[in-house]
Amino acid sequence: MTNVPEIFGSLVFNDDIMRAKLPKEIYKSLKETRERGTPLDETCAQSIANAMKNWAVENGATHYTHWFQPMTGATAEKHDSFIVPAGDNKVIMEFSGKELIKGEPDASSFPSGGLRATFEARGYTSWDPTSNAFIKDGTLCIPTAFCSYGGEALDKKTPLLRSMEALDKQALRILRLFGDTTTTSVRTTAGAEQEYFLIDRAVADQRKDLLYCGRTLFGARPPKGQELEDHYFGVIKPRVSAYMKDLDEELWKLGILSKTKHNEVAPAQHELAPIFTTTNIATDHNQLTMEVMKKVASRHGLTCLLHEKPFAGVNGSGKHNNWSLATNTGENLLEPGKYPAENMRFLLFLTAVIVAVDEHQDLLRLSVASASNDHRLGAQEAPPAIVSIYLGDELTGILQSIEDDSAYEELDPMFMDTGVESLPNFAKDTTDRNRTSPFAFTGNKFEFRMPGSSVSLSAPNFMLNTAVCDVLESFADELEQAQDFDHALRKLIKRNFQEHKRIVFNGNNYSEEWIQEAKRRGLLNLRSTADAIPCYISEKNIKLFEKHGVLSRAELVSRHEISLENYTKQLNVEAFTMIDMINKDILPAVYRFMHDLSETILNKKQISDTIVCEPEKSVLEKLSVLSSALYDNAHKLYSDLKERDYRYAVPNREENDWEAEGRYYRDIVFEQMEKTRAIADEIESMVGEDYWPYPTYGKLLFSVR
Repeated sequence: MTNVPEIFGSLVFNDDIMRAKLPKEIYKSLKETRERGTPLDETCAQSIANAMKNWAVENGATHYTHWFQPMTGATAEKHDSFIVPAGDNKVIMEFSGKELIKGEPDASSFPSGGLRATFEARGYTSWDPTSNAFIKDGTLCIPTAFCSYGGEALDKKTPLLRSMEALDKQALRILRLFGDTTTTSVRTTAGAEQEYFLIDRAVADQRKDLLYCGRTLFGARPPKGQELEDHYFGVIKPRVSAYMKDLDEELWKLGILSKTKHNEVAPAQHELAPIFTTTNIATDHNQLTMEVMKKVASRHGLTCLLHEKPFAGVNGSGKHNNWSLATNTGENLLEPGKYPAENMRFLLFLTAVIVAVDEHQDLLRLSVASASNDHRLGAQEAPPAIVSIYLGDELTGILQSIEDDSAYEELDPMFMDTGVESLPNFAKDTTDRNRTSPFAFTGNKFEFRMPGSSVSLSAPNFMLNTAVCDVLESFADELEQAQDFDHALRKLIKRNFQEHKRIVFNGNNYSEEWIQEAKRRGLLNLRSTADAIPCYISEKNIKLFEKHGVLSRAELVSRHEISLENYTKQLNVEAFTMIDMINKDILPAVYRFMHDLSETILNKKQISDTIVCEPEKSVLEKLSVLSSALYDNAHKLYSDLKERDYRYAVPNREENDWEAEGRYYRDIVFEQMEKTRAIADEIESMVGEDYWPYPTYGKLLFSVR
């Protein structure tokens, strides 16, 4: 039986290990750095590096790596051994403070969006002491930021750390106004509910689309999908249970607070949820979680799919980002308390979030934009692309009473009455999660439900942090000048709720009525990634990020280009994969089936002219029409790609006009892919299963038993 307290964090250079292995003064200095951001000197770094190396070697590590998160969306690592020649064909194990603090990976092949000239290929990784080092596959992994030779951020960690520091500064100003002189730092916290699919690896390996794209590009609906709703929270199958148990243990060793596991709505879909922690660490942990999920799946003969929409016709996968604010003393600043109507500090922070989300709807939509997430948003299984906030009746009523200058009448407590005497009655929560809302208040945090399952948590959090930081700064500027703080505070909350309450919606976000209502309110509806990415370089957003030192104009222009390039290249790969599957596998299979069907008709005619062959003829005629249409549409798709594909010398194409590229791929290429798929899926439903070249949806979704 697993001893969880014993294995938890056993592969992490955590606080307990640091306290035991570092000299007292060095440990104290490192603690100051981790909690207050004070810089470490080289002497401290050398002592820490030596202790870190000794601990890693004791636990079987032979190499170290600076583990970072470039703009590819994955993690990156370059491994170096600890060995140093000692003469006489001997080696010793060494690791210096300089090697701990700084690495020099070649940055030439990482996305830079024009930040890095070809002749300036050097990049730097810089140790992030706020996130614990850990051992993975015999290598000491040191979490680091990644920047260009010119110092610009080339990664996802750096802007997150910058945003956390900026928000800390403004939140402390607010706390001081409320007389809090003991809090020394405020950190955002996050917990990512990670959804994923598990399918049999032997079945998955037969699909080119899963291999190249992470999702199925074709697939007729099976006789059974999720319509019986019997998978959600259902009994976990033994093979999946064994996987989940193994996964938990691997994550616990890495200090990841894996807490909840269950079956999700779609067949073969599941969810893992951790306990929340500091946003930077939560982001690192989630990147590790996705990596470990895939690795453990392979050990169990499974494939873990993290794509937002691997299968059409069933729910896709999200990653709900549970966001809040906490002080170093352990207080949650979004905790309403027993009497939220009297908790003015909570109401001020709540109002700041409302204002931030309303003023920066575009940034929140941008933070979750990807070609894969476009399949999921607005599909009646996830929030729409329109950003809004769910507060629930109680909090909405409290803010409304402040706006109206009226006394708030508390709602009568609601109790759960099951009608069964032996079951206990208990008080209901005053808020519901509202599964249709993109940004819902859920008791003491906000659940941002728009992020897709494969996304890094960095962008949703650094954009949210920066937006809230900006509002808190304006609030602090105003309140610090007030003669009567209490009066000014109530007036500020009233005015801001009045101006920004359009973003609050407590109803059904899936309804068509809400789409029209949101338009009437003036809320944004950025339907696709191609629509959202240009928000990176709007003057409003450039000013926001530059003001708080989170991203410079050049860094934003870089991200704008990288995101659009990734978007077009992902669709490009999918479209070429689709053409390859049609030409090499699907059409040949259809032709074989049609040939055998023709032979059947001929054989019947040879037996007797009176034998009825109308069913076979009907199928043959329809398949002939459909196969011709599939061929024509695949050819049209190829022509569309050849006109824009970067691999061809395209005349009159404007160099590096990535916005035009994004629109073309969304409006032309993607739409043609959808038309082509519809034909192939109809053909699949008519062709014998023995002829079809790929495992069907039925085999994929129900492959793990």
